[in-house]
Amino acid sequence: MKQFQKTSELQSYLKSSSKSIGFVPTMGALHEGHLALIKASKSTCELTVCSIFVNPTQFNDPTDFEKYPVTIAADLEKLEAEGCDVVFVPSVSEMYPSGTAQLKHYDLGFIETILEGKYRPGHFQGVCVVVDLLLQAVQPHKLFMGEKDYQQIAVVRKMLELTNSSIELVKCPTVRSGEGLALSSRNARLTEEQKEQALAIYRGFGLSSETEFKQSLLENGFESIDYVACVDPQTLQEKPVGEKPYLILVAAFIGSVRLIDNKTFA
Repeated sequence: MKQFQKTSELQSYLKSSSKSIGFVPTMGALHEGHLALIKASKSTCELTVCSIFVNPTQFNDPTDFEKYPVTIAADLEKLEAEGCDVVFVPSVSEMYPSGTAQLKHYDLGFIETILEGKYRPGHFQGVCVVVDLLLQAVQPHKLFMGEKDYQQIAVVRKMLELTNSSIELVKCPTVRSGEGLALSSRNARLTEEQKEQALAIYRGFGLSSETEFKQSLLENGFESIDYVACVDPQTLQEKPVGEKPYLILVAAFIGSVRLIDNKTFA
């Protein structure tokens, strides 16, 4: 597995190959969900590139950025074992050589004003900036992202349209524990008791209303809820629960850890 910290060195290596490139952007603290994306890339592309970069511009809460788990050594071991071909681990100064004060703005429209966009202002602009920069560095044929971050996928798809990109965005199913908890790097900050309580999210998808879902979360140890929403899977416009197809998305706090999840009902 080749490792690069500099964009120029990464590009020099990739340009020497004529192989199809699959790309998996991550912020590290890798788990089986990330590795499933590596597997998906390897199954359809000749060369798989993974980036590890904790992007400061997508954290609207500085404390959240500071607490984000960093496990580079373990991440590299997992990627090597999975057969990843190339890993890109840039520094903040490498990604933002001119700083983060004057960054490109993306006209994302409605999708930036709801759900995650409403509760994490500026988050999706930060996501678009870093994904755009990483795609310019890697220049892949396919981009692999997990459905747990459903709205993020929609935002990145919009960004690809805005930049007239020909890169294919491939969304992969959410990977869960045997009990149903969506795998997340943030789960590392949960106690065993909190992980058990967090299963209320998965069980909540079977409830008949958003109100019942919220009540169940609060009764099972969640301290606050940003949203439980039922929307159209394509447009993310609100729609009634039960009117298929529909998508339920949730974001809630257990302790100081904010968890998100979703489920589509076709």
